[in-house]
Amino acid sequence: MIKVIIERRIMPGLEEEYEEAMRKALRTSHGASGFIDGETLVERGRSDRRLVIMKWRSVDAWNEWRSSEVRRYAMQRVLPLLTEDETVRIYEPRG
Repeated sequence: MIKVIIERRIMPGLEEEYEEAMRKALRTSHGASGFIDGETLVERGRSDRRLVIMKWRSVDAWNEWRSSEVRRYAMQRVLPLLTEDETVRIYEPRG
C-alpha cells in the first residue's frame, strides 16, 4: 500500500469551484483499480492551499490511474484553477 500526497494552490476566489471539481474528480478515482481511499484537506488559515491524500494498493495502480484518460478528463476542470503545477509525492511503509 502507498499514499500519494498532492499539494495544490488554488487561485484566489475560486475555492468553491475547485471543491466542486475535486469532488467529481475524486468520485472518478473510486472506480479505479487499486484505489483504496482519498481525502482533501485545507491548510488552516490558507484557503488557497489544498492537500489531497490518496491510498493505493501499489505504485503501479497509481501510475496507471495517473496516466489514464479518465483522470486526464477529470482533471480538465481542476488544473485551470491552480496558480502553479501540483506537487505529487509518493510514500510507502518502511520495511
